[in-house]
Amino acid sequence: MQRIKIVAVGNLKEKYFVDAVKEYSKRITPFAKLEICEVQEANSSFTSIEQIKRVEGQKILAELDGFVVALDSTGKQLSSVGLAEFLKDKAVKGISKICFVIGGSVGLSDEVKEKANMILSFSAMTFPHQLMRVVLLEQLYRAETILNNVKYHK
Repeated sequence: MQRIKIVAVGNLKEKYFVDAVKEYSKRITPFAKLEICEVQEANSSFTSIEQIKRVEGQKILAELDGFVVALDSTGKQLSSVGLAEFLKDKAVKGISKICFVIGGSVGLSDEVKEKANMILSFSAMTFPHQLMRVVLLEQLYRAETILNNVKYHK
């Protein structure tokens, strides 16, 4: 069984995001072992975006393991089927753990992006990091249903 780890900056504040994450996490667990790791957002004492990225980046780097996929708008885009094929390819190659990284409100540090094995973009648009966690989980669930011939993907 493949292991998927999501490293995300910040915790979910809105109940509807918490509920959506719980639901998709529950749906994924028959197909993959899922771990969600939240790292603390940089506090307001840091004034520059680069300082915030650096502080959050150090916390993210401490949590990375496996094949690291950083989510960033500059990365490679995949279709839902493409994401399923990506997961399958990693499993076939014996890569049992994939670690997806979601940055905070100011994005990811260069150090985190350099450490990543792949940069993945869901869009050229910017999404709130809390919403991105839900979108990522939904797409991972969709990919698993594609791979396991479960009716969900259309």
